[in-house]
Amino acid sequence: MDKLRITGGNRLGGEVTISGAKNAALPILCASLLTADTITLHNVPALNDIGTALKLLRRLGVQSDHSQDGIVHLDASHVDSLEAPYELVKTMRASILVLGPLLTRFGEAKVSLPGGCAIGQRPVDQHIKGLEAMGAEIKIEHGFVVARAKRLKGASIRTDMVTVTGTENLMMAAVLAEGRTTLENAAREPEIVDLAELLIKMGARIQGHGTDRVIIDGVDRLHGATHQVVADRIEAGTFLCAVGATGGEIMLRKAAPHTMGAVINKLEEAGLTIECGDDWIRAAMNRRPRATGFRTREYPGFPTDMQAQLMALDTIADGTSVIVENIFENRYMHVQELCRMGAQIDIDGHTAVVTGVPQLSGATVMATDLRASASLVIAGLAAFGETVVERIYHLDRGYERMEEKLRSVGARIERLKDAA
Repeated sequence: MDKLRITGGNRLGGEVTISGAKNAALPILCASLLTADTITLHNVPALNDIGTALKLLRRLGVQSDHSQDGIVHLDASHVDSLEAPYELVKTMRASILVLGPLLTRFGEAKVSLPGGCAIGQRPVDQHIKGLEAMGAEIKIEHGFVVARAKRLKGASIRTDMVTVTGTENLMMAAVLAEGRTTLENAAREPEIVDLAELLIKMGARIQGHGTDRVIIDGVDRLHGATHQVVADRIEAGTFLCAVGATGGEIMLRKAAPHTMGAVINKLEEAGLTIECGDDWIRAAMNRRPRATGFRTREYPGFPTDMQAQLMALDTIADGTSVIVENIFENRYMHVQELCRMGAQIDIDGHTAVVTGVPQLSGATVMATDLRASASLVIAGLAAFGETVVERIYHLDRGYERMEEKLRSVGARIERLKDAA
């Protein structure tokens, strides 16, 4: 498996172009199943998860191509399979997003449960609850969600929890349903707004996207459209944390600062000087970071996908910070690896207490998930000596050419290719 070798201590300086958002692109790719016409997408990042999604769509019969300049053409006029198999779904939980589009357009779908997912309090249960409210007959058979409906009917649906993929799946199912669907307690993330904007271009009738009450009036058919995927707010936030940890000044191009209010506010508390335009962010750091505590919340609160990166910044901050993870259990797996580099972090349930140290020391560390990988890269950039981050296939799921972008702004970082 590939590794990253980082020699810390360099201040960052220069420009970085932010890629399209993975978490927006994945549901948007699945939305191509809703029409027989061609969907053309721009600003689609070249990531492992995107490759998995395209492979799944091809398995269903969707014709697609992904050019080097981030353009994807999708043609779902000859879908010949309504089954999403386990070998593809197990590598990416977002594969569940084909369930709503397949069911509403074709009247049936068979989608493997995501790997390690147990029906009950897991969010996939909310997808099923909503589709059943719209008239679908759903069974769990041999590890698959098997759903059927002659035509879905509009319904009033209130999910038991705020679920991003649940909101996306039910919104896509509702656009071709008969009558009006109201989604209460809907997620408000910018990626959901981006999906809704594509669906509206395709002829859907949607109101309230970006609020906790989304109203969809079903239509008989959707048509083709062209759409540009929104900028990745998590990638942008990760680079801001990196310059906060190393010092220096960077300019982020093709960013979406209007989606990043909570992150920008916390980084300003930490000592960064940040200036924003419509599609750019300039950030400078010329001091040791200030300790900054936070609690993760659903959007527009502080995103759980930025928790690990800001924790890495807090490890070298002046003072003690308290971090509370409210979204996911077991999302502190990066802590023990940061402690291998000299961080002082105490965990008590969902709370982490981080006492900043003057400097981290380079070490060999292991990435355990996507955002944990990014936190270890940030720590390595700030540490004294050499850091080797192993198992970076996690990083490749969500960051496009991260080491190349960091090198372009002065980081000493290189990919060590697996000899195999």
